[in-house]
Order: sequence, then structure tokens, then C-alpha cells
Amino acid sequence: MQVAALAIIMIRCLDLVMLFNMLGLRGVGEFIHRSVQTWNLTLVFMGSLALVFVEIYCAFSLAKGRNWARWVFLLTQVIATGYLWAASIGYGYPELFSIAGESKRDIFRSLMLQKLPDLLVLFLLFVPASSRRFFRLQ
Repeated sequence: MQVAALAIIMIRCLDLVMLFNMLGLRGVGEFIHRSVQTWNLTLVFMGSLALVFVEIYCAFSLAKGRNWARWVFLLTQVIATGYLWAASIGYGYPELFSIAGESKRDIFRSLMLQKLPDLLVLFLLFVPASSRRFFRLQ
């Protein structure tokens, strides 16, 4: 399970590196500034940061063999994917945290491509018999 834990940590670190690369230091500052303009934006921004920290905590707990951590990680992925989907099709707030696309199908495809590494980690945590046996024995 150390592979899955390391994968979670590396995916989150790579996300941050790619964000800084895409936006630059000034762009990240502007992003944070835009994210705290209203209470709703601030709550979404703080919630997304909390979600990242929970995912990283789950990764360290997975390395220790904690069964609850894989379920909490699954829950974080359901929350993040659900929110991104809702925000992208116009039900969520703000559009700052959304995926661009011309149709729901394009948005869903982009969302699944974006979430593919997390889906692979979830696969490693839940599908193989050796993984299920590992968490049952811990």
C-alpha cells in the first residue's frame, strides 16, 4: 500500500507544480486574491485546501495500513468529482473551479481524464485481492 500512498502524495505535489508552472507566481497570487473575494469563494477555496490536506493525511495513514484511510480517500474523490462536475455544468459556484467544455459529454470526458490518476489509485486500494487482504489483516 506504500505504492498507493506514494502515488497520492506525488499526484498532489505534481498538481501543485503544474499549477505554479501554468500560472506563475503572480498568477497564483491573483488566483488566491480572486478566491477570497466573497465568503462563498473563500469557503470553496478553504474547502479545497482542506480536501488536499485530508488526501495527504490519508496517504500517510495508508502507508501505516489504516483501513479507514482508503474509505476516506474514496469519499474525498467522490466529493471533488461531484463538485467539479456540478460547477462545470453550471450548478456549482464558482466557475473558477470548473472544467471547460462545449457539452456535458466533453466536460465529463475531461473530468475523467483529469481524475484518471486518482481512479487508478482507488483501483489499487480496492480491487486486488492482496490489497483487500492487507487491510483486513491490519
